[in-house]
Amino acid sequence: MEKIVDIIEAMAHEKNISLDSAVDAFKEALIKTAKRCTTYTSAFEATVDMDVRDYSVEQVITIVKDDDERLETEPDAVMSLEEAQEEYGEDLELGDQLRSPFVLEDHGRTASFNLFKELQYHIQRQVEQDLFTKYKDKVNTVMIGTVNRVDDDDNTFVEIGELKGLLSQRNRIKGEKFKRGDTVKALLRFVSIDPEMGMFLELTRTAPKFLEKLMAKEVPEIEDESVQIMASSRIPGQRAKLALKTDFPNIDPIGAAVGVKGTRINAVSSELNGENIDCVDYSPIPEVFITRALSPAIAQSVKVTSTTEKKAIVNITSDQKAKAIGKAGINIRLASMLTGYTIELNEVEGVTDRTGESSGNMIPETEKTTNTDALADLFK
Repeated sequence: MEKIVDIIEAMAHEKNISLDSAVDAFKEALIKTAKRCTTYTSAFEATVDMDVRDYSVEQVITIVKDDDERLETEPDAVMSLEEAQEEYGEDLELGDQLRSPFVLEDHGRTASFNLFKELQYHIQRQVEQDLFTKYKDKVNTVMIGTVNRVDDDDNTFVEIGELKGLLSQRNRIKGEKFKRGDTVKALLRFVSIDPEMGMFLELTRTAPKFLEKLMAKEVPEIEDESVQIMASSRIPGQRAKLALKTDFPNIDPIGAAVGVKGTRINAVSSELNGENIDCVDYSPIPEVFITRALSPAIAQSVKVTSTTEKKAIVNITSDQKAKAIGKAGINIRLASMLTGYTIELNEVEGVTDRTGESSGNMIPETEKTTNTDALADLFK
């Protein structure tokens, strides 16, 4: 028996799992082996005492009502109250358990072989469970690994710790090419299990969250949450927008994100294959937020037409319309993704200069008056 306990300790060390996990796997293997030696409807409990380096297995029969359906489905795990009282005494009650020792050694070499096979299986399951839990806790964090191979479909396989990561073509920035031996940073999206590949990590470099995590690593103010990223949007490899907010009056959120001479934001841009990153001040007021999100275009006015469907109409002069839309519609798409609003542009007459003031026959200015008669009603 001591030899079996030694094997458990050796397996725990070899597979890099805790001794408790290895003991749990051994208990499960003992129960499965006992069922193989008897019937699969039998019930067993296993106990392992590492101090005295011993283990025991008991068969358990539970006393149930005479009409319990388990008497049909699990005949070897339960016994009716009437039968139990007839056989073992009138003092038995519902829920009591009849226990008898099960000695595995009495079942020969076949039982030993099955135990070892079951132990290997359950140890491996425990290893996979520990790995799954370990990497599940790292979802939405940046992983760094080395490219192992690139297949014919341009899927990039990355070695990350004990598992392989998969960076598929659709999760890669357009124009990026990796070769074996390259170091890759990517965001962990999911921990997946595939019948062919086994357990693997699904990686992405195109998610807005990846941009946010890279910014947090480059900008200490974002890392310590004195500057918060309230929203982000990306068209990977081309352009991105970040909405920033701070509750500290002495911190300029955009200045902190950009860094001296753009060093911080340029470092992130270089990691993202030259992606241009715009930073705007966040506002909880939708009209103000939409106006800022459309930067560098200058909007004349914004009207939210539906708060439930999140739709807004933006009045804009003809000279600003191209800026608002952007090349191939990039700017308005990013602004819409950033704010969560569907933005409709309404062209109005006039020209907007650099100060944001418009000229021309655009929107008639309200006529000022010096008549205060209307205010008199307030004081009656």
